[in-house]
Amino acid sequence: MQQILNRYRALGRNVKLALGAQYAVQSVNSAFFLLLNYYMSAEGYADYEVAEVLSYRFLAVFLLAFPLGLYIKGRRLRPFFWVAVLATGVLAHLLVWAVGVHYTTLVYVLAGLWGMGYLFVQVSILPYILLNVPREQHSEAISLSFLSLGGTIFITGTLYTVLSPVSSWVTERSTIQLLATLALLVGIWCLTQLPKEENTSTPIPLRKVRTGYDWATILKASIPSFLIATGAGFTIPVINLFFLHVHGVSSETFAAFGSATWLLVIFVMLLMPTIRRRFGYKVAITLFQSLAIVALFGLAATEWLKPWAGAVWLAGFCYVARQPLMSAASPMASELVMYLVGERNQEIMAALNASIWSGSWFVSTWLFSILRQADWAYSSIFMFTVVLYVIGVSWYAYLIRVYERAAR
Repeated sequence: MQQILNRYRALGRNVKLALGAQYAVQSVNSAFFLLLNYYMSAEGYADYEVAEVLSYRFLAVFLLAFPLGLYIKGRRLRPFFWVAVLATGVLAHLLVWAVGVHYTTLVYVLAGLWGMGYLFVQVSILPYILLNVPREQHSEAISLSFLSLGGTIFITGTLYTVLSPVSSWVTERSTIQLLATLALLVGIWCLTQLPKEENTSTPIPLRKVRTGYDWATILKASIPSFLIATGAGFTIPVINLFFLHVHGVSSETFAAFGSATWLLVIFVMLLMPTIRRRFGYKVAITLFQSLAIVALFGLAATEWLKPWAGAVWLAGFCYVARQPLMSAASPMASELVMYLVGERNQEIMAALNASIWSGSWFVSTWLFSILRQADWAYSSIFMFTVVLYVIGVSWYAYLIRVYERAAR
C-alpha cells in the first residue's frame, strides 16, 4: 500500500494544484448531489419538478461542451479553471436563494448557468493532465481527478450526518451555502498558486474541423459512454428521490449511505492503476462494471420487496456496493479511450464525453419526469438502465480488444 501511495505523492505540484481547483468545484457539485433534491422537496417541489431543474443543468452543458472542446484546442487551460471556480461558487448561492423564494424560472436559468460553469473544469482537467503529466503517471493523476466527486461526497455526507442531528443550523440549505463559500476560497487559492506555464496541444483551425480530427475513431470510442451515460441519467441524479419516496429514507440517512459509498469509491479507485497494470483493462473496466450491474439490479428489485422491513437495508447495501464498482472503472475507461483516439483528438474527446453525459442526462431526467408523472415505478425505470449498462460494458470489451491489437 505504501508503494501505491508513493506513486500519488510523486505527482508534480502543478497537477496537484489543478486538481485542488477541481476538488473545490466538485465539493459544490457533491452538495447538490446529496442535498439539493432534499432541499427542493422540503420547499414543496414535486419529484418531477426537481428532475426538470436537473435537466436544465444538463442541457446547458450539452449545448456548450462541443464548442468549448473546439475552442480549448491549443490554448492554455488555466483560465478555464478560473471560470469554473468563480461561476460555480457564486451561482450556487444564487440558486439556493432562488429555490427558497420560489422563483422557479430563475431556478431553471441558474441551474443551466451553474452547469456551464462546472463544464469549464470538467472539459479542461483531463487534457491538462495528459499534456502536463508524464505518461507513466497518467493513471494516478486521472484516478485522482475522478476521485474528486467521491472524496467530496464522502466529506460532505459525513459532516452533514454528524452535525445535522446536533445543530439546528446545519440544514440542507446552510450546508450548500457553506460549501459554496469554502469552494470559492480554496479554489481561488489553488489557482493563484498554479504556475502560468503549461504545455499546450497543437491547435487545429476551425476551418479544418472536418479533416483535422479522426471522427470515425471518436464516434466508435463514444458509443459506450453514450449508453452508460443515458442509463445513469435515469438513476444517479434521482437516486435520493428513490430512497425518499420508496423507502422513506431521510436526508441524514442518505448522506450516511453516500459517505459509506464514496469511502469505498476512494479506496477502490486508489487501487485501480495498480489493478490495471497487473490484470489489464478487461478486469479494471469490464469485470468491475459487470458486478456493478448486478448490484443495480438488486437495488431496483427492492421496490418489489418494499413491504419487507429489510428492503431498505438491502437497498442501502446494493447502493453502497454498486457505486464503487462502477465509479472505480471510470478513470481507466477514460484513459483507454484517450489512448485509443490519440493525442490530436483528446480535447474534443473530453468535450464530447462531457456533452454526451450531460446531453444523455438531460434526456434521461426529462424522460424520468414524464415517466414519474405517468406513475411508472422507480424499479421499472432502473431496469432500463440495467439493459443499457449491459450493452455499454459489452462495447467497452470490444474497444479493449481493438486497443490491445493496435498496441502489439
